Amino acid sequence: MAVYEIVKNGDPVLREKAKEVPKITPNIKKLLDNMRDTMYANKGVGLAAPQIGVSKRVIVVDVGEGLFELINPVITESEGVETDLEGCLSIPGVVGEVARAASVVVKGLNRDGKKVRINARGFLARAFQHEIDHLDGILFIDKAQNVRKEG
Repeated sequence: MAVYEIVKNGDPVLREKAKEVPKITPNIKKLLDNMRDTMYANKGVGLAAPQIGVSKRVIVVDVGEGLFELINPVITESEGVETDLEGCLSIPGVVGEVARAASVVVKGLNRDGKKVRINARGFLARAFQHEIDHLDGILFIDKAQNVRKEG
């Protein structure tokens, strides 16, 4: 188990467009393992590779429905709008209200290189959108209203 330090707001890697993963190698699988361990250790529900300093299009998400690992994820469909409170491991202690699609279809590759298609609603849809934004250098505070310190 490898737990990495979470990159904090202000680090340039969080503002870069992450690079596509051309081929799934043992290092990419190790990256997924390390991201999973880091997410759980920090009690997060999602983590994007840039948040551990790796500019690659890789995310992990677990909102309590099981672990999703996606390589080169893209949102191909979205529907509706819901506004809810969000936070981010890279911006500790800060929350804000973010309007996001109520449901999305996410496509990408799993750790074995197989194409996957996930229909997500509610909190899971929100988590996918949040993490995929990270891959494009977008932080939730860029979209949030009523941003404030928590606690």
